[in-house]
Amino acid sequence: MTLYEELKARGLIAQVTDEEQIRDLINTGKATFYIGFDCTADSLTAGHFMALTLMKRLQMAGNTPVALIGGGTTMIGDPSGRTDMRKMLTKEDIDHNAACFKKQMERFIDFGPGKAIMVNNADWLLDLNYVNLLREVGTCFSVNNMLRAECYKQRMEKGLSFFEFNYMIMQSYDFYYLFQHYGCNMQFGGDDQWSNMLGGTELIRRKLGKDAYAMTITLLTDSQGKKMGKTAGNAVWLDPNKTSPYEFYQYWRNVGDADVLKCIRMLTFLPLEQIEEMADWEGEQLNRAKEILAMELTTLVHGEEEAKKAAETSRGLFLQSGDTANMPATALTEADLTDGAVNVMDLLVKCGIAASKSEARRLVQQGGVSLGGEKVTDIALAVTADQLSGDGVVIKKGKKIFHRAHLG
Repeated sequence: MTLYEELKARGLIAQVTDEEQIRDLINTGKATFYIGFDCTADSLTAGHFMALTLMKRLQMAGNTPVALIGGGTTMIGDPSGRTDMRKMLTKEDIDHNAACFKKQMERFIDFGPGKAIMVNNADWLLDLNYVNLLREVGTCFSVNNMLRAECYKQRMEKGLSFFEFNYMIMQSYDFYYLFQHYGCNMQFGGDDQWSNMLGGTELIRRKLGKDAYAMTITLLTDSQGKKMGKTAGNAVWLDPNKTSPYEFYQYWRNVGDADVLKCIRMLTFLPLEQIEEMADWEGEQLNRAKEILAMELTTLVHGEEEAKKAAETSRGLFLQSGDTANMPATALTEADLTDGAVNVMDLLVKCGIAASKSEARRLVQQGGVSLGGEKVTDIALAVTADQLSGDGVVIKKGKKIFHRAHLG
């Protein structure tokens, strides 16, 4: 099986511009391709994970990845899939986030002479002269076509600012620039980026008369229809200080039954033959498949030792035994207590188990919270300093979420 056929078999390819040419470039290791990452936070998320593993797959086959850090485009913000404008970040925030991205990417991609390339589009976008840009590329974009683009549809309902309208031109210019300066002949992205990617491909063809190609990867969704990397409204980060290895492991351990094999195909490097053997697994076997998924991905992101610790903690908690040292924990201070105790609803919020006191109240009233193995039934329950001393107390939300609260 060729690499391109494997990508299709894993369900990674959504759409392409010129399949025959793309297949040939990828299979012969002649693709120099880029994927962009806007620096909207100080950590990549599980939502970026598919792009990183795709870059790794193609690099292993001899192709050259270009990791584009969006130091320039982040100053505008991608309107795709949003109903409101993104928060504007300072240049200092963006530079800090870019440095964090670079460090995390190096765990997946091999950078260096003759290997992968990392660039920051702030290096060329921030110095562009507006009038010169319009004269160079403005005639290549039809406003009518841009307004029909999928990436703008949701924003059009509430009002699309001219500020955000420029994002497609900026992203297209990235491909145009990379094609000329780095020999980048292909761009990859999530299927919500298709309109922006076509803009770049068309720009190169019209201005340079050269062939350039675009390919989108499928955005994986879980059984609730949320984009990968989101759980209970919170991002699943690759930074262990924001999402611990245990929490990362648990996220993948708890994917829906209908999604587990899809995730294994798309995100792990297990052979397809081995994955197909799992196709008929049911019941407890599916739980085993989830453990395989969680172990593979946690090892990729956090290393084998942390993955083993996370697996042991998860298994021990499921069996109501085992060490809680690797469990997510929140250290409270005396300032968090009132008269030597903290209300259970406040505790749930402080630990990030509930987003608000009203949500915490609903959790308790619906019987979804246990404290030290005992179900909480009273929203007025006070958790004392004695309970929080030493190793503290284990809070359980539902059947699968565990958290330890203690006095720091």
